[in-house]
Amino acid sequence: REQPSVVPMAGQDPMLSTSHPFYDVARHNILQMAGDDHFGRRVITFSCCRMPPSHQLNHQRLLGYLKYTLDQYVENDYTIVYFHYSLNSQNKPSLGWLQSAYKEFDRKYKKNLKALYVVHPSSFIKVLWNIFKPLISHKFGKKVTYFNYLSELQEHLKCDQLLIPPEVLRYDEKLQSLHQGRPPLSIKTPPPRPPLPTQQFGVSLQYLKDKNDGELIPPVLRSTVTYLTEKGLRAEGLFRRSASVQMVREIQKLFNQGKPVNFDDYGDIHIPAVILKAFLRELPQPLLTFEAYEQILGITSVESSLRVTCCRQILRGLPEHNYIVLSYLMGFLHTVSQESIFNKMNSSNLACVFGLNLIWPSQGVSSLSALVPLNLFTELLIEYYEKIFSAQEVPREHTVGTTEASRQGSPLPAHRQATGRATPILPQRPLKAARRHL
Repeated sequence: REQPSVVPMAGQDPMLSTSHPFYDVARHNILQMAGDDHFGRRVITFSCCRMPPSHQLNHQRLLGYLKYTLDQYVENDYTIVYFHYSLNSQNKPSLGWLQSAYKEFDRKYKKNLKALYVVHPSSFIKVLWNIFKPLISHKFGKKVTYFNYLSELQEHLKCDQLLIPPEVLRYDEKLQSLHQGRPPLSIKTPPPRPPLPTQQFGVSLQYLKDKNDGELIPPVLRSTVTYLTEKGLRAEGLFRRSASVQMVREIQKLFNQGKPVNFDDYGDIHIPAVILKAFLRELPQPLLTFEAYEQILGITSVESSLRVTCCRQILRGLPEHNYIVLSYLMGFLHTVSQESIFNKMNSSNLACVFGLNLIWPSQGVSSLSALVPLNLFTELLIEYYEKIFSAQEVPREHTVGTTEASRQGSPLPAHRQATGRATPILPQRPLKAARRHL
Protein backbone atom coordinates (compact mmCIF):
# COMPACT_ATOMS: atom_id res chain seq x y z
CA ARG A 1 0.00 0.00 0.00
CA GLU A 2 1.29 3.45 -0.89
CA GLN A 3 2.61 5.35 2.11
CA PRO A 4 1.35 8.91 2.69
CA SER A 5 3.93 11.53 1.88
CA VAL A 6 5.50 13.43 4.73
CA VAL A 7 4.88 17.18 4.57
CA PRO A 8 7.97 19.04 5.80
CA MET A 9 7.58 21.45 8.70
CA ALA A 10 8.16 25.13 8.04
CA GLY A 11 11.87 25.71 7.60
CA GLN A 12 12.59 21.98 7.68
CA ASP A 13 15.27 20.48 5.47
CA PRO A 14 13.40 18.87 2.53
CA MET A 15 16.12 16.21 2.28
CA LEU A 16 15.56 15.01 5.84
CA SER A 17 14.40 11.40 5.81
CA THR A 18 12.20 9.77 8.41
CA SER A 19 14.88 7.05 8.58
CA HIS A 20 17.32 9.54 10.11
CA PRO A 21 18.41 8.09 13.49
CA PHE A 22 17.45 11.36 15.21
CA TYR A 23 14.54 12.38 12.99
CA ASP A 24 12.40 13.30 16.03
CA VAL A 25 14.94 16.02 16.91
CA ALA A 26 16.40 16.88 13.51
CA ARG A 27 12.97 17.77 12.06
CA HIS A 28 12.88 20.91 14.24
CA ASN A 29 15.94 22.30 12.41
CA ILE A 30 17.55 23.46 15.67
CA LEU A 31 21.02 22.73 14.28
CA GLN A 32 22.20 23.93 10.87
CA MET A 33 25.34 23.75 8.81
CA ALA A 34 26.37 27.31 7.88
CA GLY A 35 29.42 27.33 5.63
CA ASP A 36 32.79 28.58 6.91
CA ASP A 37 33.94 31.54 8.99
CA HIS A 38 36.72 33.96 7.96
CA PHE A 39 39.29 31.49 9.32
CA GLY A 40 38.07 28.68 7.06
CA ARG A 41 36.47 26.80 9.96
CA ARG A 42 33.17 24.98 9.54
CA VAL A 43 30.24 26.77 11.22
CA ILE A 44 27.28 25.13 12.99
CA THR A 45 24.36 27.18 14.32
CA PHE A 46 22.08 26.36 17.25
CA SER A 47 18.76 28.28 17.28
CA CYS A 48 16.83 28.29 20.56
CA CYS A 49 13.74 29.77 18.87
CA ARG A 50 13.30 26.44 17.08
CA MET A 51 13.23 24.41 20.27
CA PRO A 52 9.66 23.25 20.99
CA PRO A 53 8.23 23.09 24.53
CA SER A 54 10.05 20.62 26.75
CA HIS A 55 7.17 18.13 26.74
CA GLN A 56 7.53 17.87 22.94
CA LEU A 57 11.29 17.37 22.89
CA ASN A 58 13.28 14.69 24.67
CA HIS A 59 16.36 16.57 25.85
CA GLN A 60 18.39 13.39 26.15
CA ARG A 61 17.66 12.76 22.48
CA LEU A 62 18.70 16.36 21.78
CA LEU A 63 22.02 15.65 23.48
CA GLY A 64 22.45 12.52 21.38
CA TYR A 65 21.70 14.49 18.21
CA LEU A 66 24.24 17.17 19.19
CA LYS A 67 26.94 14.54 19.61
CA TYR A 68 25.88 12.73 16.43
CA THR A 69 26.18 15.98 14.46
CA LEU A 70 29.43 17.16 16.01
CA ASP A 71 31.02 13.75 15.41
CA GLN A 72 31.12 14.77 11.73
CA TYR A 73 33.27 17.81 12.55
CA VAL A 74 35.33 17.27 15.68
CA GLU A 75 38.35 16.03 13.74
CA ASN A 76 38.62 19.49 12.14
CA ASP A 77 38.51 23.02 13.54
CA TYR A 78 34.93 24.26 13.85
CA THR A 79 32.85 27.14 15.21
CA ILE A 80 29.42 27.17 16.88
CA VAL A 81 27.02 30.13 16.70
CA TYR A 82 24.39 29.98 19.44
CA PHE A 83 21.28 32.13 18.94
CA HIS A 84 19.91 32.53 22.46
CA TYR A 85 16.72 34.42 21.59
CA SER A 86 13.45 32.70 22.58
CA LEU A 87 14.88 30.31 25.13
CA ASN A 88 12.23 30.49 27.84
CA SER A 89 10.77 28.62 30.79
CA GLN A 90 8.72 26.38 28.50
CA ASN A 91 11.50 25.09 26.27
CA LYS A 92 14.75 25.45 28.18
CA PRO A 93 16.37 22.30 29.59
CA SER A 94 17.08 21.90 33.28
CA LEU A 95 20.33 23.01 34.89
CA GLY A 96 21.06 19.37 35.67
CA TRP A 97 20.79 18.52 31.98
CA LEU A 98 23.13 21.39 31.07
CA GLN A 99 25.67 20.20 33.62
CA SER A 100 25.56 16.60 32.36
CA ALA A 101 25.73 17.86 28.75
CA TYR A 102 28.92 19.79 29.44
CA LYS A 103 30.47 16.68 30.99
CA GLU A 104 29.34 14.54 28.04
CA PHE A 105 31.25 16.75 25.62
CA ASP A 106 34.70 15.51 26.48
CA ARG A 107 38.06 16.69 25.13
CA LYS A 108 37.33 15.18 21.72
CA TYR A 109 34.58 17.75 21.17
CA LYS A 110 36.22 20.71 22.92
CA LYS A 111 39.72 20.48 21.44
CA ASN A 112 38.89 21.62 17.89
CA LEU A 113 36.02 23.93 18.85
CA LYS A 114 37.83 27.19 18.16
CA ALA A 115 35.01 29.65 18.88
CA LEU A 116 31.58 29.67 20.52
CA TYR A 117 29.65 32.81 19.57
CA VAL A 118 26.66 33.59 21.80
CA VAL A 119 24.26 35.99 20.07
CA HIS A 120 21.74 38.11 22.03
CA PRO A 121 22.84 36.91 25.51
CA SER A 122 20.42 37.52 28.36
CA SER A 123 20.76 37.79 32.11
CA PHE A 124 19.97 34.06 32.21
CA ILE A 125 23.19 33.37 30.28
CA LYS A 126 25.19 35.44 32.76
CA VAL A 127 23.65 33.54 35.68
CA LEU A 128 24.48 30.26 33.97
CA TRP A 129 28.05 31.40 33.41
CA ASN A 130 28.52 32.03 37.14
CA ILE A 131 27.03 28.63 37.98
CA PHE A 132 29.22 26.72 35.54
CA LYS A 133 32.38 28.79 35.95
CA PRO A 134 33.95 26.30 38.40
CA LEU A 135 33.37 23.51 35.86
CA ILE A 136 34.56 25.36 32.76
CA SER A 137 38.27 25.43 32.07
CA HIS A 138 39.98 28.76 31.52
CA LYS A 139 41.07 27.61 28.07
CA PHE A 140 37.49 26.81 27.03
CA GLY A 141 36.18 30.03 28.55
CA LYS A 142 38.47 32.05 26.24
CA LYS A 143 36.68 30.56 23.24
CA VAL A 144 33.33 32.12 24.21
CA THR A 145 32.41 35.51 22.72
CA TYR A 146 29.15 37.41 23.32
CA PHE A 147 27.48 39.53 20.64
CA ASN A 148 24.57 41.81 21.45
CA TYR A 149 23.83 42.47 17.77
CA LEU A 150 24.09 40.56 14.53
CA SER A 151 26.19 43.38 13.08
CA GLU A 152 28.92 42.46 15.60
CA LEU A 153 28.79 38.82 14.54
CA GLN A 154 29.16 39.89 10.92
CA GLU A 155 32.74 40.96 11.57
CA HIS A 156 33.69 37.31 12.18
CA LEU A 157 31.69 35.42 9.56
CA LYS A 158 29.32 35.91 6.65
CA CYS A 159 25.86 36.33 8.13
CA ASP A 160 24.21 35.69 4.75
CA GLN A 161 25.43 32.09 5.04
CA LEU A 162 23.77 31.49 8.38
CA LEU A 163 20.10 31.19 7.38
CA ILE A 164 19.25 33.13 10.54
CA PRO A 165 15.68 32.41 11.71
CA PRO A 166 13.25 35.28 10.92
CA GLU A 167 12.37 35.57 14.60
CA VAL A 168 16.01 36.29 15.43
CA LEU A 169 16.23 38.91 12.67
CA ARG A 170 13.09 40.68 13.94
CA TYR A 171 14.38 40.61 17.51
CA ASP A 172 17.69 42.10 16.41
CA GLU A 173 15.91 44.89 14.54
CA LYS A 174 13.90 45.62 17.68
CA LEU A 175 17.09 45.83 19.74
CA GLN A 176 18.67 48.13 17.19
CA SER A 177 15.71 50.51 17.30
CA LEU A 178 15.88 50.60 21.10
CA HIS A 179 19.56 51.49 21.02
CA GLN A 180 19.92 54.25 18.52
CA GLY A 181 23.37 55.03 17.34
CA ARG A 182 24.26 51.38 16.96
CA PRO A 183 25.23 50.22 13.45
CA PRO A 184 22.13 49.06 11.55
CA LEU A 185 21.52 45.38 10.82
CA SER A 186 21.69 45.79 7.08
CA ILE A 187 24.75 47.79 6.13
CA LYS A 188 24.49 48.78 2.49
CA THR A 189 27.49 47.50 0.63
CA PRO A 190 29.00 49.72 -2.05
CA PRO A 191 28.68 48.57 -5.65
CA PRO A 192 31.36 46.01 -6.51
CA ARG A 193 34.54 47.41 -7.98
CA PRO A 194 36.03 45.77 -11.05
CA PRO A 195 38.76 43.29 -10.07
CA LEU A 196 42.42 44.12 -10.44
CA PRO A 197 44.10 42.72 -13.55
CA THR A 198 46.22 40.64 -11.16
CA GLN A 199 43.26 39.56 -8.98
CA GLN A 200 43.42 35.90 -7.92
CA PHE A 201 40.69 35.47 -5.29
CA GLY A 202 36.97 35.88 -5.89
CA VAL A 203 37.19 35.83 -9.70
CA SER A 204 36.17 33.17 -12.21
CA LEU A 205 38.40 30.53 -13.76
CA GLN A 206 37.88 32.20 -17.13
CA TYR A 207 39.07 35.55 -15.76
CA LEU A 208 42.18 33.90 -14.33
CA LYS A 209 42.89 32.15 -17.61
CA ASP A 210 42.50 35.38 -19.60
CA LYS A 211 44.76 37.36 -17.24
CA ASN A 212 47.44 34.67 -16.92
CA ASP A 213 48.41 34.10 -20.55
CA GLY A 214 45.90 31.33 -21.10
CA GLU A 215 47.12 29.13 -18.25
CA LEU A 216 44.39 26.70 -17.24
CA ILE A 217 45.63 26.01 -13.71
CA PRO A 218 45.14 29.15 -11.56
CA PRO A 219 48.41 30.50 -10.11
CA VAL A 220 47.25 30.25 -6.49
CA LEU A 221 46.25 26.62 -6.96
CA ARG A 222 49.50 25.76 -8.72
CA SER A 223 51.61 27.59 -6.13
CA THR A 224 50.00 25.98 -3.08
CA VAL A 225 49.79 22.48 -4.57
CA THR A 226 53.43 22.57 -5.70
CA TYR A 227 54.64 23.77 -2.30
CA LEU A 228 52.57 21.25 -0.35
CA THR A 229 53.62 18.40 -2.64
CA GLU A 230 57.27 19.22 -2.07
CA LYS A 231 57.15 19.95 1.66
CA GLY A 232 53.81 19.10 3.24
CA LEU A 233 52.65 15.62 2.22
CA ARG A 234 53.63 14.13 5.57
CA ALA A 235 52.44 17.04 7.74
CA GLU A 236 50.03 15.62 10.31
CA GLY A 237 46.53 17.05 10.06
CA LEU A 238 47.17 18.75 6.71
CA PHE A 239 44.07 20.85 5.77
CA ARG A 240 42.56 20.37 9.24
CA ARG A 241 44.23 23.31 10.91
CA SER A 242 43.25 26.96 10.67
CA ALA A 243 45.63 29.92 10.45
CA SER A 244 45.78 33.54 11.53
CA VAL A 245 43.13 35.43 9.58
CA GLN A 246 45.42 38.44 9.42
CA MET A 247 48.19 36.38 7.84
CA VAL A 248 45.78 34.76 5.37
CA ARG A 249 44.49 38.17 4.28
CA GLU A 250 48.07 39.44 3.94
CA ILE A 251 48.93 36.55 1.59
CA GLN A 252 45.71 36.97 -0.37
CA LYS A 253 46.54 40.64 -0.82
CA LEU A 254 50.00 39.76 -2.17
CA PHE A 255 48.50 37.32 -4.66
CA ASN A 256 45.84 39.82 -5.71
CA GLN A 257 48.48 42.47 -6.33
CA GLY A 258 50.54 40.10 -8.44
CA LYS A 259 53.40 40.06 -5.94
CA PRO A 260 55.50 36.96 -5.24
CA VAL A 261 54.59 34.76 -2.27
CA ASN A 262 57.22 32.58 -0.58
CA PHE A 263 55.52 30.26 1.90
CA ASP A 264 58.88 29.52 3.51
CA ASP A 265 58.73 33.04 4.98
CA TYR A 266 55.75 32.09 7.17
CA GLY A 267 57.17 28.96 8.78
CA ASP A 268 53.84 27.10 8.91
CA ILE A 269 52.96 24.34 6.45
CA HIS A 270 49.25 24.79 7.25
CA ILE A 271 49.17 28.32 5.79
CA PRO A 272 49.36 27.28 2.11
CA ALA A 273 46.76 24.62 2.91
CA VAL A 274 44.39 27.29 4.25
CA ILE A 275 45.12 29.52 1.24
CA LEU A 276 44.21 26.66 -1.12
CA LYS A 277 40.87 26.11 0.61
CA ALA A 278 40.17 29.86 0.65
CA PHE A 279 40.81 30.07 -3.09
CA LEU A 280 38.26 27.33 -3.82
CA ARG A 281 35.75 28.76 -1.37
CA GLU A 282 35.92 32.25 -2.91
CA LEU A 283 35.31 31.19 -6.51
CA PRO A 284 32.12 32.94 -7.76
CA GLN A 285 30.80 29.51 -8.81
CA PRO A 286 31.96 26.27 -7.16
CA LEU A 287 34.48 24.18 -9.06
CA LEU A 288 31.86 21.44 -9.48
CA THR A 289 29.31 24.10 -10.64
CA PHE A 290 25.82 24.87 -9.36
CA GLU A 291 24.29 22.72 -12.10
CA ALA A 292 25.86 19.52 -10.73
CA TYR A 293 24.60 20.05 -7.16
CA GLU A 294 21.36 18.07 -7.39
CA GLN A 295 23.04 15.24 -9.32
CA ILE A 296 25.72 14.92 -6.68
CA LEU A 297 23.12 14.75 -3.90
CA GLY A 298 21.75 11.62 -5.55
CA ILE A 299 25.01 9.67 -5.21
CA THR A 300 23.88 7.92 -2.00
CA SER A 301 20.90 6.35 -3.81
CA VAL A 302 23.22 4.75 -6.39
CA GLU A 303 24.30 1.15 -5.84
CA SER A 304 27.83 1.02 -4.43
CA SER A 305 29.27 -0.86 -7.39
CA LEU A 306 27.97 1.80 -9.80
CA ARG A 307 29.06 4.93 -7.95
CA VAL A 308 32.41 5.35 -9.70
CA THR A 309 30.65 5.18 -13.08
CA CYS A 310 28.07 7.68 -11.83
CA CYS A 311 30.85 10.07 -10.81
CA ARG A 312 32.35 9.87 -14.29
CA GLN A 313 28.98 10.64 -15.85
CA ILE A 314 28.43 13.67 -13.63
CA LEU A 315 31.89 15.03 -14.42
CA ARG A 316 31.19 14.77 -18.15
CA GLY A 317 28.73 17.61 -17.73
CA LEU A 318 31.37 19.97 -16.33
CA PRO A 319 32.83 22.74 -18.48
CA GLU A 320 36.20 21.72 -19.91
CA HIS A 321 38.15 24.21 -17.78
CA ASN A 322 36.47 23.09 -14.55
CA TYR A 323 37.19 19.46 -15.37
CA ILE A 324 40.89 20.12 -15.94
CA VAL A 325 41.30 22.10 -12.71
CA LEU A 326 39.34 19.48 -10.78
CA SER A 327 41.53 16.69 -12.19
CA TYR A 328 44.64 18.62 -11.15
CA LEU A 329 43.32 19.12 -7.61
CA MET A 330 42.04 15.56 -7.15
CA GLY A 331 45.36 14.15 -8.38
CA PHE A 332 47.08 16.11 -5.64
CA LEU A 333 44.56 15.11 -2.94
CA HIS A 334 44.90 11.49 -3.96
CA THR A 335 48.66 11.82 -3.48
CA VAL A 336 48.02 13.36 -0.02
CA SER A 337 45.79 10.39 0.88
CA GLN A 338 48.58 7.98 -0.07
CA GLU A 339 50.65 9.46 2.78
CA SER A 340 47.85 9.08 5.34
CA ILE A 341 49.98 6.85 7.56
CA PHE A 342 51.98 10.03 8.27
CA ASN A 343 49.52 12.90 7.74
CA LYS A 344 46.42 11.11 9.12
CA MET A 345 44.44 12.42 6.13
CA ASN A 346 42.88 9.55 4.20
CA SER A 347 40.37 10.10 1.41
CA SER A 348 37.46 10.21 3.86
CA ASN A 349 39.10 12.86 6.04
CA LEU A 350 40.07 14.94 3.01
CA ALA A 351 36.52 14.69 1.69
CA CYS A 352 35.13 16.10 4.96
CA VAL A 353 37.44 19.09 4.53
CA PHE A 354 36.98 19.69 0.82
CA GLY A 355 33.37 18.62 0.14
CA LEU A 356 31.80 22.02 0.79
CA ASN A 357 34.72 23.84 -0.81
CA LEU A 358 34.01 22.13 -4.13
CA ILE A 359 30.23 22.37 -4.34
CA TRP A 360 27.44 24.40 -2.73
CA PRO A 361 23.91 25.36 -3.80
CA SER A 362 23.21 28.53 -5.77
CA GLN A 363 20.87 29.72 -2.99
CA GLY A 364 21.62 29.48 0.73
CA VAL A 365 24.00 26.86 2.10
CA SER A 366 24.12 23.09 2.14
CA SER A 367 21.99 21.49 4.83
CA LEU A 368 23.33 19.01 7.36
CA SER A 369 21.70 16.12 5.52
CA ALA A 370 23.41 17.18 2.27
CA LEU A 371 26.85 16.68 3.82
CA VAL A 372 26.71 12.90 3.52
CA PRO A 373 26.29 12.77 -0.29
CA LEU A 374 28.60 15.76 -0.89
CA ASN A 375 31.37 14.23 1.19
CA LEU A 376 30.81 10.78 -0.30
CA PHE A 377 31.08 12.16 -3.84
CA THR A 378 34.32 13.96 -2.96
CA GLU A 379 35.70 10.85 -1.30
CA LEU A 380 35.02 8.83 -4.44
CA LEU A 381 36.86 11.39 -6.58
CA ILE A 382 39.92 11.16 -4.32
CA GLU A 383 39.88 7.43 -3.59
CA TYR A 384 39.22 6.32 -7.18
CA TYR A 385 41.05 9.14 -8.88
CA GLU A 386 42.70 7.03 -11.60
CA LYS A 387 39.47 5.27 -12.54
CA ILE A 388 37.31 8.39 -12.57
CA PHE A 389 39.74 10.65 -14.40
CA SER A 390 41.22 8.05 -16.74
CA ALA A 391 41.40 9.14 -20.39
CA GLN A 392 39.58 6.14 -21.84
CA GLU A 393 36.05 7.43 -21.28
CA VAL A 394 36.69 11.14 -20.85
CA PRO A 395 34.94 13.30 -23.51
CA ARG A 396 37.23 14.43 -26.31
CA GLU A 397 37.04 18.11 -25.39
CA HIS A 398 38.38 17.32 -21.92
CA THR A 399 41.42 15.39 -23.09
CA VAL A 400 42.78 18.26 -25.19
CA GLY A 401 43.02 20.71 -22.29
CA THR A 402 44.25 18.14 -19.82
CA THR A 403 47.56 17.76 -21.58
CA GLU A 404 47.97 21.51 -21.56
CA ALA A 405 47.10 21.59 -17.87
CA SER A 406 49.76 19.05 -17.06
CA ARG A 407 52.35 21.15 -18.86
CA GLN A 408 51.31 24.28 -16.96
CA GLY A 409 51.97 23.32 -13.41
CA SER A 410 51.74 19.68 -12.53
CA PRO A 411 52.28 19.21 -8.79
CA LEU A 412 54.40 16.15 -9.54
CA PRO A 413 58.13 15.86 -10.19
CA ALA A 414 59.31 16.51 -13.74
CA HIS A 415 59.89 12.84 -14.55
CA ARG A 416 56.21 12.08 -13.79
CA GLN A 417 54.63 14.92 -15.77
CA ALA A 418 52.65 14.20 -18.92
CA THR A 419 54.73 14.00 -22.08
CA GLY A 420 52.25 14.76 -24.80
CA ARG A 421 49.65 12.10 -23.99
CA ALA A 422 46.12 13.21 -23.30
CA THR A 423 45.93 11.94 -19.73
CA PRO A 424 45.09 13.65 -16.44
CA ILE A 425 47.76 14.27 -13.82
CA LEU A 426 48.55 11.10 -11.90
CA PRO A 427 49.54 10.72 -8.25
CA GLN A 428 53.06 9.80 -7.28
CA ARG A 429 52.21 6.21 -6.45
CA PRO A 430 49.63 3.84 -7.91
CA LEU A 431 46.42 3.09 -6.09
CA LYS A 432 46.53 0.47 -3.41
CA ALA A 433 45.30 -2.90 -4.58
CA ALA A 434 42.80 -3.31 -1.80
CA ARG A 435 39.88 -0.89 -1.71
CA ARG A 436 37.19 -0.55 0.85
CA HIS A 437 33.73 -0.41 -0.68
CA LEU A 438 31.86 2.87 -0.49
